[in-house]
Amino acid sequence: MSRFAASPGARPSGGRDAAPPVTTARVLQHRSGGRAAGRTAVVGAVAVALAGIGASADAASATAPRTPVISGATVNSGHDVIVGITHNVVFPVTVSGSDDSGLSFADVDLKGPHGGFYTTDAFCETATACTTVFTVNAHPAPGSDDPVDLANANAGTWSVDVLADANDGDSVFAPGVGSFGLKRAAQLTVNAAPEPVAKGARISVTGKLVRANWDTYRYAGYAGRAVQLQFRPKNSSTYTTVATANTSTTGTLRTTVTAVKDGYWRWNFTGTPTTGPAKATGDYVDVRP
Repeated sequence: MSRFAASPGARPSGGRDAAPPVTTARVLQHRSGGRAAGRTAVVGAVAVALAGIGASADAASATAPRTPVISGATVNSGHDVIVGITHNVVFPVTVSGSDDSGLSFADVDLKGPHGGFYTTDAFCETATACTTVFTVNAHPAPGSDDPVDLANANAGTWSVDVLADANDGDSVFAPGVGSFGLKRAAQLTVNAAPEPVAKGARISVTGKLVRANWDTYRYAGYAGRAVQLQFRPKNSSTYTTVATANTSTTGTLRTTVTAVKDGYWRWNFTGTPTTGPAKATGDYVDVRP
């Protein structure tokens, strides 16, 4: 097994002998033997599921293009992929397309900032779509069959490239047919005090915002971020933003509010292009007359 990161250079549109360009190492790739034995998902791909029910080849030939067309790729059902430091994160990538003979096989490449690269492949036993599943873990267990080496620099917007084969032997390379955010997980804590408190008195609300550090495999304070302080009355299910505070150099938060009625206080972080959102569990404060 060798470490590598693919550069975003162009990929040939025909044939499978050419490999994507390779530069400095950050992410691991595996590739299995010939197609007769089936393709193994590369970095952490654990399953292949077919998506959609294609029309029969005879019916499809009347309307489908004579050469393969890839119309799009959807990652994680349209949601960001949020990765912490210890747990597997499993997400699907669904490729959609058409051909007069039907699609038969697809290589799916995920490309990210600073050379991030994952790849897997799958047989497409329907005419128009197939789904492959990736597994990512920033801190794989020793001896893992599918280790991953994510760096902080890999967080951000990733793109999807597809090299697809049709049943009649035609193939097409479709770069950038989808995109998604691969983000570092964030966590928030909250503490509202004193409890209980007299109505009209001041409540001190503290907390801390941390995010996954993929370089050190630890969570660390996230500095200089705006975080919303939200309140939910005792018999309500809706939180309302009442203030905004910025995290300190170590990720801590502190503000004061006036006690008006019983309810729950929490911090809410909406996320950034490289870091996922986080909400603290509400802390209940009993307000007494």
